[in-house]
Amino acid sequence: QVQLVESGGGLVQAGGSLRLSCTASSRTFSSYTMGWFRQAPGKEREFVAAISRSEWTVSSTYYADPVKGRFTISRDNAKNTVYLQMSSLKAEDTAVYYCAASNVRTGRRPADYSYWGQGTQVTVSS
Repeated sequence: QVQLVESGGGLVQAGGSLRLSCTASSRTFSSYTMGWFRQAPGKEREFVAAISRSEWTVSSTYYADPVKGRFTISRDNAKNTVYLQMSSLKAEDTAVYYCAASNVRTGRRPADYSYWGQGTQVTVSS
């Protein structure tokens, strides 16, 4: 079992920045691909970004098209933490953001992820 706890959400003006953090309880954190998803009211949960597990040399990163160039995912295996740095935020980025862990190297679907955090609200005011 892996427990994930997100933090860092909040209210920010359009054009601003936020950094989300997700800390895992697992001692094998480095073996998981970590992902960020988001879900806006009335919409399905959607992929935001993922970073592959570190067993394969350098971790690879993947982004959804709407966030490319604005969001950066990173991980610190020593701290069992994955981050999502969000910049140039837009009103359409408003959602609950979820951290998740997967055994799939390039998981982009919610079904690829076995463990989920409780979510953190990000609200971008225009």
